[in-house]
Amino acid sequence: MPPGTVSPDAGSSDTGSSDAGAETSLFTRWAQGYVAERFGQQIAVLLAGAVTAPGDLGLATLRDSGADIIITEVDDDQPVNRAALATHPELSRCTLGDLRTISLPQRSYDIVACTLLLDRIHHAELVLDRLTGAVKPGGLLLLQIRDRDAAAGFLDRVLPGWLRGAIWRRLRAGRPGPHPAVYERLGSVRGVQSYVLLRGLVIAERQPLGGLAGGLGPAPRGYWAAQQAVARLSGHRLTADHEDFLYVLRKPENRFARIL
Repeated sequence: MPPGTVSPDAGSSDTGSSDAGAETSLFTRWAQGYVAERFGQQIAVLLAGAVTAPGDLGLATLRDSGADIIITEVDDDQPVNRAALATHPELSRCTLGDLRTISLPQRSYDIVACTLLLDRIHHAELVLDRLTGAVKPGGLLLLQIRDRDAAAGFLDRVLPGWLRGAIWRRLRAGRPGPHPAVYERLGSVRGVQSYVLLRGLVIAERQPLGGLAGGLGPAPRGYWAAQQAVARLSGHRLTADHEDFLYVLRKPENRFARIL
């Protein structure tokens, strides 16, 4: 069993509320559907960016019903993540390391979830290539990005640390952070669209989150107004319509499958 693996009788790795909410309902529905279709088979799940993952995709319920699910947790070796492992016992099985070199066996996982990771690391495309390679043909890649082309992504890059911390604590209460604001080109809707096309993945479903789309809970006073002001000042090159984007991606078993 790889390091960081959670045995099927282990508990949830939720570092926030027990209610996954808008951020994970899409992922939970797809993950649970995937497992239910393959009940009786062993399902391997990789949580990449486990420190910022809001839950275990609702898989604990399926485990309780007898599903054979193995969860592996990994994250980038950053000071904020090391501190999180020291103070959050539920993350004790998470392996920290350089995600460019950490052990990720090819075509080994049925479901790979990458949650709020790509905006806070360098070499994001290389890391995502490794995560994509770890997905079995026919498997799922669940991707949550903070869009660098959104007004919220711009504010995250330019606001002082104390204000970023206040916004994080209001929007993502209970989760360790904030993390470094790196935001390489891949960490955007346009970047993901290009990546999906070039890698032959299939977009099964996608969903905007936050901003005018709502869904992230109460924010500090003036935060939404600041996003709208940034959008106007940028000539709407930066959007206030969303903050994050959720993608459910499939790795086709047939490499000639069309992008939907």
